[in-house]
Amino acid sequence: MFLEDCMVLENIKISDSYYLLKLKSEKSIALAKPGQFYMLQCKNKSTLLRRPISLHYISKNKNIIEFYYEVKGEGTKDFKNIKSGEIINLQGPLGNGFDIQVEKENIVVIGGGMGMAPMKFLIDILSKKNNVTFISGGRNKNSIKILENFNLETIKTIITTDDGSLGIKGNVTVPLLSLLKEMKVDKIYACGPSIMMKHIMNIADSKNISCEVSLEERMACGVGACVGCSILTKNGMKKVCKDGPVFNSKIIINK
Repeated sequence: MFLEDCMVLENIKISDSYYLLKLKSEKSIALAKPGQFYMLQCKNKSTLLRRPISLHYISKNKNIIEFYYEVKGEGTKDFKNIKSGEIINLQGPLGNGFDIQVEKENIVVIGGGMGMAPMKFLIDILSKKNNVTFISGGRNKNSIKILENFNLETIKTIITTDDGSLGIKGNVTVPLLSLLKEMKVDKIYACGPSIMMKHIMNIADSKNISCEVSLEERMACGVGACVGCSILTKNGMKKVCKDGPVFNSKIIINK
């Protein structure tokens, strides 16, 4: 883990309240893995707590690190005003990421809403040695405009929207269930809203498919010092920031 001052290269509005932040990183980028996150310091020092943001993508040869975020609270409202050339302090990479030590498997990666944030980096790595199908879902076509920033030329991609403005009308479980009838799936990786995650975990359990999920919980410290992001698992209480955010779905209780 590093505390690192990074120069802002771009802070682009993707659509509505969604932004893509690109930074120059010289240190932490070497250790970053898909599924991990960073705690970003706000410009407004009156906002004391850093904000946890999922790692979206890294380009090690260019030392560029990307974060995809949605403007919701005071912290992210502060982020949207960051300008190119400014300096922002990062703490990270933090947490445990996805298992990327897999080869020659049929993998389904699912990102719903802001759950698409960690999937660009994950897909990029997994697709080098596996057959990857990517299912993305959002409220409408504007909420998944970030897909234009993904490298999906060789990836089978299925898009769903709640209102049917792009792709299949409905949620991500519709194409997932169809895929499971058509092919053998060895592993599922997922991140998204809690109701979506519950459905995916239950489907994976019923089909006896290995499934890893990245959970979203409110965090204060990001390093396991407090208990604000604790969840109940079959192995006792776990902290999402330190023990996760990625977990094997089989240990999650109250699916």
